[in-house]
Amino acid sequence: MGHVRDIGADPNDPNARIYQTSARQSFHTDSADVVALMCLQDAKEGGDSLLVSAETIYNEMRMTRPDLLALLFDPIATDRRGEVPDGMEPYMTIPPFSWHNGRLTVFYQRQYIDSAQRFHNATRLTPEHVEALDYFDELANDSDLHIKMRLIPGDIQFVYNHAQLHDRTGYVDWPEPENRRHLFRLWLSMAGDRELPECFKQRYGSITVGDRGGIITSATRLHAPLD
Repeated sequence: MGHVRDIGADPNDPNARIYQTSARQSFHTDSADVVALMCLQDAKEGGDSLLVSAETIYNEMRMTRPDLLALLFDPIATDRRGEVPDGMEPYMTIPPFSWHNGRLTVFYQRQYIDSAQRFHNATRLTPEHVEALDYFDELANDSDLHIKMRLIPGDIQFVYNHAQLHDRTGYVDWPEPENRRHLFRLWLSMAGDRELPECFKQRYGSITVGDRGGIITSATRLHAPLD
């Protein structure tokens, strides 16, 4: 569990978490089977929630650019942004798309893919991979393919991370601290959920169904203050 609000972090800092700023995010998945967001306070302007289906993006790419789609099944480095479990690299190498047991699973955060290139050992992005990622983003941002909603206080949203990507528009906050945008986030690991490819151990440590998710490092303290 955790809080989603602007704490003044620099969105250009490669170790900053984008959800701790008011900047536009990009379509991405979280480190859990399901992410739940409860709105405690909405922004003065903006901060809309966007959702898009990974299967919709896959099908569009399969029809229009299957050559680029194939490249998204290659392992691609994603920055951990300073949250590095013991014994792990500061980045993960997981394909944006994976087929496993007949299911399509998505793993994606473009900003973190780009910033992972700062590590000299990370797999290099070829121009063709960049073109594939750009096309993925273009489709995700197509208003005919995604839905947009504004969460207001009391609303709760559940997003299935293995098949959906979510995003948030940039926002202008209220000047009063007590009125500023504030969401409470919950990451859920579900019993009976799909199995994941072996490479997802880089992300979760364990990929055991019902016991996976979150980001655990030596500095992690499991607590969830409500304020």
